[in-house]
Amino acid sequence: MTQTNSPVAAFPVSSRDRVRVFDTTLRDGEQAPGFSMTRAQKLRIAHALAELGVDVIEAGFPQASDGDFASVQAIARELRGASVCALARCQRGDIETAARALEPAARGRIHVFIATSPLHREHKLGMSREQVIDAAVAAVRRARELCADVEFSAEDAMRTEPDYLAEVFAAVIEAGAATLNVPDTVGYTTPAEMHERISYLRGNVLGIERAVLSVHCHDDLGMAVANSLAAVSAGARQVECTLTGIGERAGNAALEEVAMALKTRAELFGVDTGLRTPKLYPAARLLAQITGHAIARNKAVVGENAFAHESGIHQHGMLKHRGTYEIMRPEDVGFARSQLVLGKHSGRHALRERLAALGHTPDEAALDQIFTRFKTLADKKREVFDSDLEALALGRDAEALGPWRIVHLHAASHLGGSASASVRLQHEDGGLASEAAIGDGPVDATLRAIGRAVGQDFELVDFNIRALSEGGDAQGQATLGVRHAGRELRGRGVSTDIVEAAALAALEIANRIERSKTDAAAPAAANHA
Repeated sequence: MTQTNSPVAAFPVSSRDRVRVFDTTLRDGEQAPGFSMTRAQKLRIAHALAELGVDVIEAGFPQASDGDFASVQAIARELRGASVCALARCQRGDIETAARALEPAARGRIHVFIATSPLHREHKLGMSREQVIDAAVAAVRRARELCADVEFSAEDAMRTEPDYLAEVFAAVIEAGAATLNVPDTVGYTTPAEMHERISYLRGNVLGIERAVLSVHCHDDLGMAVANSLAAVSAGARQVECTLTGIGERAGNAALEEVAMALKTRAELFGVDTGLRTPKLYPAARLLAQITGHAIARNKAVVGENAFAHESGIHQHGMLKHRGTYEIMRPEDVGFARSQLVLGKHSGRHALRERLAALGHTPDEAALDQIFTRFKTLADKKREVFDSDLEALALGRDAEALGPWRIVHLHAASHLGGSASASVRLQHEDGGLASEAAIGDGPVDATLRAIGRAVGQDFELVDFNIRALSEGGDAQGQATLGVRHAGRELRGRGVSTDIVEAAALAALEIANRIERSKTDAAAPAAANHA
């Protein structure tokens, strides 16, 4: 990590109308049940966020596990453009581990936190007001010795005494913190209270002109985005958020909603995020594909219904003038306005151009794989729509490859009777495994056969199928949730055949289990090399 003399050199403050976007999808978002990601999947999200133009990507909590350390380190090594941030408690070991994980970063940030509210001081920390300040100052000083850019968060800040919070912030500014974060940790605050608190801090924190005020709002009462906007209007110049608002409990402020509110109401807020907003929808779709959690159709900004109009009155108004019922242009958030149809005679150039229009810019190797699958799909379907192309672009997952692949799959069922399935799998070492099974339906039988073939016991806890494109020959995405060795794992598969999609999802899980066994055999210390 490049050291500098100034604690704010990584982000020179050129004007007060620039709001930094701090994305914590890979840290706070990933902590939510059902949203865990592999290292390769985190890298894909990190690259999508960098393309979107976020300022800071909080990549994880390195002290939490060897896996988190390795993910943060991998993102720090590969990512350029955005600053890569690592979370740490106000403990020396956490901070030093975070610094090691960030060593490969072109621009790194250590984010230290400690609770400051009376409730947390008494019941969680067992510390006095003075002890909390001493711990915060010591942590910031140590972090500044190891990293040029340090952020400090006062956990549960909105339930902390305002005068004490101002005292804590003044102390950590003096110690070298360049960003001061005000979390609404439990989503309890209202917009009026948030505006009042940020205004108070701007007027009462000694040295506040040397730091950036930030907010991190949770959505327990459904006000995370509103509170974030209230903070910006009061002078906060960093917003911490996640794609589609994922996160602990009810989630966080949704990045796309904050971004488009500030852009659409620019005359009111007078600020700019610098985000490339046409990348919002592709990034949200990528997250949905990776986690297996579909975006709600009525989700603001990136939901399928965000720019759909069915009411006759609305359609009539839209035909007369788009502004009657649309306050944003679909293309401004990455929705393609046309449904250009490609077919089996379309070439690589047409495919590349259409993918670019949809917000996907794969490298040559990735394009080769997408083009091969596009040709296969075009042979199955008469027409390939934009939604099909997005499914192809989002379906590539390097970590979903091997060691097993499906060579043969056959499933059959009889009305009122049981179903049967047979599979033949090939291992990357050349070995073959064939099994057959019966089940309650073709999907159940296929899962049982795959489990037998790879020697793994799957306990199915969730199964979901949804269409990714249009028509009777549409592609479908199957999402499986299974319990294996006390862990819940999710897999995804995409195909025009539902049973095949389920089989691919099961195979992704089987491959992940096998890879994890291989990884566990390697010394954990290798992650810290």
